[in-house]
Amino acid sequence: MKVFNTLSGKKEEFLPQGSEVKMYVCGVTPYDECHIGHAMSYITFDVIRRYLRFKGYRVKYVQNVTDIDDKIIDRASKRGVKADELARQYTDSFFQDMDALNIERADEYPHATGEIDKIKEVIQGLIDKGHAYPTGGSVYFRVKSSPDYGKLSRRSLESMMSSCSIEMGREKEHPMDFALWKAAKPGEPYWESPWGQGRPGWHIECSAMSLKYLGDTLDIHGGGQDLIFPHHENEIAQSECFTGTKPFVRYWLHNGMVQFGEEKMSKSLGNLITIKEALDRYGADALRIFVLSSHYRSPLTYSEEAIEAAKAGLRRLVDAAHRTGECYSEMYRSYFETQGVKTDDIAPAKSFYDRFISAMDDDFNTAQALATLFDLASEINRALNLGNQDRVTEHRATFKELADVLGLLLPEPEAEEPNLDIEPFSKLQDETISKIRKVKMEKLIDEVGKALENPAVSTDDVKPYINWLVDIRTALRKQRHFQLADEIRTELDKLGIILEDTPMDTFWKYKN
Repeated sequence: MKVFNTLSGKKEEFLPQGSEVKMYVCGVTPYDECHIGHAMSYITFDVIRRYLRFKGYRVKYVQNVTDIDDKIIDRASKRGVKADELARQYTDSFFQDMDALNIERADEYPHATGEIDKIKEVIQGLIDKGHAYPTGGSVYFRVKSSPDYGKLSRRSLESMMSSCSIEMGREKEHPMDFALWKAAKPGEPYWESPWGQGRPGWHIECSAMSLKYLGDTLDIHGGGQDLIFPHHENEIAQSECFTGTKPFVRYWLHNGMVQFGEEKMSKSLGNLITIKEALDRYGADALRIFVLSSHYRSPLTYSEEAIEAAKAGLRRLVDAAHRTGECYSEMYRSYFETQGVKTDDIAPAKSFYDRFISAMDDDFNTAQALATLFDLASEINRALNLGNQDRVTEHRATFKELADVLGLLLPEPEAEEPNLDIEPFSKLQDETISKIRKVKMEKLIDEVGKALENPAVSTDDVKPYINWLVDIRTALRKQRHFQLADEIRTELDKLGIILEDTPMDTFWKYKN
């Protein structure tokens, strides 16, 4: 298995220190609702953790909660509430979101306010070793005391100074020195310390918590690419200077950002879709498919169309997990037999299993793994259509195992009760495709059209029939009956139904 290490800038063979992988992921700063950008990061590392366990590793997973921060203090002040009250409110909301997304809980969720003693211990150790200095009630890290400072972001001190805003202060020895302890301001929360009343800086919180719960060296440290500098750069410097142990982290993994148009989705820009809003509109599995359809290091562009496509793709996976073959097998078997297709002409489940592992072993390529799952779903449907129940059982077991690695729930859908005035599917089972084309298919299309024009008929009642036509068209295309398949597309288009053929499957949507 190979992973892309931000520190080296290349893929490296994954060789953890032992059978237990020590994994730390930067957590939430709870001052507002979480958005899809947070969902991308936490879904990504949830799947990485699941896959490591799938490969046989034990994983100790720690994720912090930054429950004291400038943003929390500022937001609490504007709302007229206490900072700890605001932090508790949004921490609770965060866990609700993670549970709804089927993100497994971390082994530890240390809160910064609960780790003040460890934070002060690390700060004092840095002072004692000459890497930090107290001044004016604050404590700063001396960046020049760390010769390789900048190695994660590959920047010199000069380039850092020219490309970022710097918190200036006459008490600082160097403009890039950063605060480990901040002297209390009037009205702000504070803790007692050897340097006066104050609170910890953001960067030292993560170092102290990861060192306490995972030790001097971590196997994996994860977070968004926006944390590489200065947060993770500063973590490396202060952690390695405190412990004297290198490396602090063996593999740095960073996920890309969610884009909203040309900009990063973020709270500060106000261009966000909250996780709760997205869950209400699309559901957890559709959001996971949306995130996992892109490589975790690539930017992910949010659009209604992209998530709708993920939601449509979800239907194919749910069908593969739960559909029975009663409505289809005899019809398809009759047709395929005329084409010389054998009922056992189905790719082995192991071939999909191996493809999935190959994709995930290549830097957790969930896009390829998900495509493999869609191909396996198609093969399950093929086995159903051919009435090969043994292969259905075998393939479905593999399918569910791999879907679980991706964190997909794929719950069985509620039974639909179509109320169109049309003959039941059971009466069509013994028909061949050619007969259906001449009689039943044309009637079905006609009935769908009438139903769409009837305000008393719900569009949900029409869906099973449209799905049925799309499935027939898919079968026709596989058998290279393109003219008839095109006729179905044309007729559905006349009814305001658009078909979209993708490498995963064929999806449909209403024009309006």
